Formats: sequence, structure tokens, C-alpha cells
Amino acid sequence: MSGGGGSYDFDDDAEKESGRGGGRAQKDFDCPSCNANNPVDEPLAQGDEVRCNYCGSEFKVSVNSEGRVRFKEV
Repeated sequence: MSGGGGSYDFDDDAEKESGRGGGRAQKDFDCPSCNANNPVDEPLAQGDEVRCNYCGSEFKVSVNSEGRVRFKEV
């Protein structure tokens, strides 16, 4: 038996320290082309370019004032 409560999220501290305000820092994304989940090292930010690890599609990240992340294929 492990004594873990199962409710601790290892990314909680990093998100609090990120200083990006608003909602949760997004550390992964679902590819708009193939729907595969892709983890990223750094939280997604305005102007970032990301590549799907599965299908290879590339996207430019845009974040609106509410913190919602959108992807545009490049």
C-alpha cells in the first residue's frame, strides 16, 4: 500500500510560480489535426510554435485575454 492521497498534482507549485495570472498554465495540448495529447516542457505562451509529436503538424499559439489557447497551423 502506498500512503499517497492521490489528489496531489505535481505541477501545482510550478503553475503558482509561473506568474502568468488567470487560469492554469497549460503544459500540454491536443493536436487539432490528429487529437493526440502532447506534453510540453514550458507552459504555452502567445507566439510559441509547437509541433505534434505524433503527426508532425506545426501550430502557432495564440492566447486571448481570458487565457484561452488557440492554434493556427503554420
